Amino acid sequence: MQRSPWLVAVLAWSALWPGVRAAEPAPALSYYQVKGAAQPGWSSSDARVEAVRETMLSAQVPGAIVALAAKAGDRVQAGQELARIDARMASQGAAASSAQVAAAQANLHVAAKEYERQKQLFAKRYISQAALDGAEAQWRASQAQVTALQAQAGVAATQTGLHSVKAPYSGLLASVPVNLGDMAMPGRPLVSLYDPSAMRVTAQLTEEQAAQLRAGSGVQVELPGATDQRLAVAAAQVQVLPTADPLSHTVPVRVQLPADLRAVPGMFARLWWQGDKADAAARILVPGQTVVRRAEMTGVYVQGQDGKPQLRQVRLGQPAGEKGDKGDMVEVLSGLRPGDQVALQPQAAAKVR
Repeated sequence: MQRSPWLVAVLAWSALWPGVRAAEPAPALSYYQVKGAAQPGWSSSDARVEAVRETMLSAQVPGAIVALAAKAGDRVQAGQELARIDARMASQGAAASSAQVAAAQANLHVAAKEYERQKQLFAKRYISQAALDGAEAQWRASQAQVTALQAQAGVAATQTGLHSVKAPYSGLLASVPVNLGDMAMPGRPLVSLYDPSAMRVTAQLTEEQAAQLRAGSGVQVELPGATDQRLAVAAAQVQVLPTADPLSHTVPVRVQLPADLRAVPGMFARLWWQGDKADAAARILVPGQTVVRRAEMTGVYVQGQDGKPQLRQVRLGQPAGEKGDKGDMVEVLSGLRPGDQVALQPQAAAKVR
């Protein structure tokens, strides 16, 4: 059997250069055809954790901050003093008001005695009716003056109490944005406080998504920073507010959280709801082995028009909890549509040029 001159030349070149080999043919790739699921799927939306009771305590009077009894992260009880503002001027004003009340009460005592004597003299017809009326008027004026000064003293005492900032309820201090010696002004925030026993998740849904949530059969909450599992939510814990933002046309949805979670305000969350059968065809499931994760990018290799695989970024949902003929399935929220061909060997697909 004679060899062709071309084959003889290739074999000779390979013998002279052992490191050079003939190009190997690209491996054949297997593809999975994307199709819609037959059962209702889960939809999701970004959300955030917030406290049901969250308060920013501000100064009501001006003055220097002379004491801070707690710091961020401390647990406080209802009525506990958190900060104190210099109240020396207010205390002096309250003392002056109390002294004025005492003086007015002394004058009232004298006016009352004088009025009693004038009544006795009038009964014996030693004085006129006009003199009796004058004594009575003096007595009533002294009464009114005491009442007015007592009210002023109450205002001064209340003003003094405003220099002490106390916790309105038991909770956790989120922040203390002031330091000792800072000047407190009316309206300036001093302490941020929230109740960790009552937390909720708030999401902004479109009107269509809110309608799906109302008609759906299940709601779940995902908290990556607090728990690894999604939490099932009872219908009584879900509140769809009867308002909509006129600019974004979104509807706020609130979901109550259990009290034993380590959730803090501002934490990222995801709200999941199961749609009705009308949107079942929109659910996309692919085998988990087709997914490629590179740093912050998640994608799959899809067969292009030229027949070669192309990397396409996708957004994944939670594992579907189902097994297909290609293994565990995962839901794709965006990036694929029914009919796409997804490579089952992404490592091999990445080598195809």
